[in-house]
Amino acid sequence: MRVVVALGGNALLRRGEPLTAENQKSNVGDACEALAPIALEHGLIITHGNGPQIGLLALQSASYEGVDEYPLYLLGAQTEGQIGYMIEQGLGNLLPIETPLATVLTMVEVALDDPAFDNPTKPIGPVYSEEEARKVAEERGWSIAKDGDRWRRVVPSPEPHRIFELRPIHWLLEKNTIVICAGGGGIPTAYNSDGDLEGVEVVIDKDRASALLARQLDARLLILATDADGVYLDWGTDKARKIERTTPGEIEQYEFDAGSMGPKVEAACDFVRRTGGRAVIGALTDLGAMVAGEAGTQFTIE
Repeated sequence: MRVVVALGGNALLRRGEPLTAENQKSNVGDACEALAPIALEHGLIITHGNGPQIGLLALQSASYEGVDEYPLYLLGAQTEGQIGYMIEQGLGNLLPIETPLATVLTMVEVALDDPAFDNPTKPIGPVYSEEEARKVAEERGWSIAKDGDRWRRVVPSPEPHRIFELRPIHWLLEKNTIVICAGGGGIPTAYNSDGDLEGVEVVIDKDRASALLARQLDARLLILATDADGVYLDWGTDKARKIERTTPGEIEQYEFDAGSMGPKVEAACDFVRRTGGRAVIGALTDLGAMVAGEAGTQFTIE
């Protein structure tokens, strides 16, 4: 079957871990170890987060005073190439030598009147203590919010509406290519008042973009891999309990954090409800068991 696996940014770079190239390469290698068996049995499309990476690039850009800071959409394109390269190399070292792989820089359309522009929720970049976060937010004019027990920069995250490179992705899949695309939710773009396409200063949620991609590619399984082994109620308390299996109707009665698990639950519900397929949220290390329906939080239509 055709499977879309969305690798969370924190699955590729663990929380609090130094943002080094070596750490990212090591974590991508671990991800590829989990992905390779799936690639041997199913048609595989890989998406990925880029929150830590795009945040680091933004800090690096801001530190050079010779030019204006680079916009987030250009930095997003850079992360698609960076992470796609590492995944291609990692899988290429594990799979038969003739296995075709391709990374597709993917533009995704957003609406300029999306209310998300007035409500930044998407965390990017490194974590800070509250004192550090408030100081850097004042210096740079950032919005900040809690992420777990630390603080991070947050930016707007509008809904994805259209994937511009859908046809080339289809063509590659027809030739049994493993496709890495829609990285970081895709490069955010919109039509301006002159009808021209241009970049937008936001970061699209990669889980919502992955659900859109999975629907349009007729995938039967959407896996949202993160650093947690499933969706929990009362997370962070003594009463925390994992949801093993659920339906959109059942889980939508609960609220989840808009900066972390909320978009994943929404994406899983949207995919299942629209397609009748199956979605799973769980740990990257349980990828094979999630495909088999034996791990993570399994979402089905009934």
